[in-house]
Amino acid sequence: MESERKSVDLNDRERGILRHVVYNYIQTATPVGSRYISKRFESQLSPATIRNVMADLEEQGFLSHPHTSAGRIPTDLGYRYYVDFLMDVERLSEEEKREIHRQLDRTGDPNELLRESSRLLSRISRQLSIVSSPHLSGGVFERLELIPISNSRLLVVMSIRSGLVRTIMLEVVHDLRRDVLDNLGGLLNERLSGLTLQQIRDTFAQRVQDMKDEQSGLVRLFIESVDQLFTDLRDEKFHIAGTQNIIEQPEFVDPRNFRSVIELVENEDFIVHLLEKHEGTDKDFVITIGTENNESRAQDYSFVTTTYELDGVTGRVGIIGPKRMNYSKVIPLVDHVARSIAQMLRT
Repeated sequence: MESERKSVDLNDRERGILRHVVYNYIQTATPVGSRYISKRFESQLSPATIRNVMADLEEQGFLSHPHTSAGRIPTDLGYRYYVDFLMDVERLSEEEKREIHRQLDRTGDPNELLRESSRLLSRISRQLSIVSSPHLSGGVFERLELIPISNSRLLVVMSIRSGLVRTIMLEVVHDLRRDVLDNLGGLLNERLSGLTLQQIRDTFAQRVQDMKDEQSGLVRLFIESVDQLFTDLRDEKFHIAGTQNIIEQPEFVDPRNFRSVIELVENEDFIVHLLEKHEGTDKDFVITIGTENNESRAQDYSFVTTTYELDGVTGRVGIIGPKRMNYSKVIPLVDHVARSIAQMLRT
């Protein structure tokens, strides 16, 4: 990582001044000058000395110098160095934790829990929040029940070990007797119990090879519908909240930037695409800043996401905001909400 290479290049004075610039710019959204730093720097350096150090940091790519101001602002590399090496991560207070638990404990419905989690994250962080529904493909199959709804419709109710339940409606060619359904359901439960949905999807045809010609035709229908039954199809993939919050950030007062953020929040598919890139990494906690997002439309923003997990079923929780977001507060907040979601989905 670029910040890792740069970490050995900065001395204590440079690190201290960079920390002050990034921290104060996050708090105020205004460029930070040498006199401001001089009043707060522990070693009481003169403004002239601080200007020289800031110029060196700018030359190394950690700070930039807006044309209309004598102060400096962090670059993407400056934010990255701050997050990786200089930031003191805050701890949520016990009162904040209790309030999060109280808000999320209001509903027993998983989808409503995820929607409320997104709203709560946005309300506390004052940013755009996103929570994904759980990926079921890694979940462990417990049992299924076959329920006839009409002469031509069959409801498949599938229980996953994490406590989640999935329902799928299948079209059948004729009415099926209850005893036939119970018998077939029992055989399938015996053969599939303990496997993940991914394993079942990949091997289902082989596991029921000796049953594919049974008279009801249901096993053949299951083989043909294996992707519908056992693929991770989520009715509501993502819960996004906080459009008004991100619009109110100082960065987006400029009409050009305002238009940019409106285009972002109105394009849910694009946000989902970016989150799925985070899901594709091998890290549970991912922070991407500005140009690290690669996509040009996302390079004015930072993304902080983490995974919630229960018995092999995983989902993603995250915050999207300006690069000037308060990382030291957002990171523990996202982490705690993700842990709370996992805990509540288990109960």
